[in-house]
Amino acid sequence: MFDETMKLGGLNVQLCYYRGFNEFEYSAWCASSEQLHKIMHQVYCVAGHTQVVRLLQHAYVQSQQEPVNALVFIGDCLEENVDTLCQRAGELALYGVPVFIFQEGNDEHAQAAFQEIASLTHGAYAQFDASSASQLRDLLSAVAVYAAGGRIALQQFQQKRGRTILSLPSSSPASSNIT
Repeated sequence: MFDETMKLGGLNVQLCYYRGFNEFEYSAWCASSEQLHKIMHQVYCVAGHTQVVRLLQHAYVQSQQEPVNALVFIGDCLEENVDTLCQRAGELALYGVPVFIFQEGNDEHAQAAFQEIASLTHGAYAQFDASSASQLRDLLSAVAVYAAGGRIALQQFQQKRGRTILSLPSSSPASSNIT
């Protein structure tokens, strides 16, 4: 992600995660892969319910403080109220924050909600499986390029790769911060 966006002015990423009972954490903004890797290596899993609404709320608060050009969520399931999630997604859309959701697996309930969130925010939704690390890497790079350089930069990135990696809705706003 960072390599692909360097010539576009760089990228700032904030890692957010939830786990266990009501634990939601977020990092400082990272401008390099080294910083982000250091933080990611400190994260570990603990069973608990999803807290996507807290992530959306956090992105909303961040977007009021400084521009957030994209939010990326990677998950597999969802236990939260879809109406509440869509309300938060609508609030993000008012601030021009597209949500890009990459779902591991095929939980149909989660898929429907994730697609709705992406649609409301003019983001995108894609599925991947545990064996497709390269697909996830390409998706994250595409979002990073979009966040740093907008729709035109994403089109150039995909032309360079020789394929469409991430499809955006035609009404998606142009956009170097990612939550």
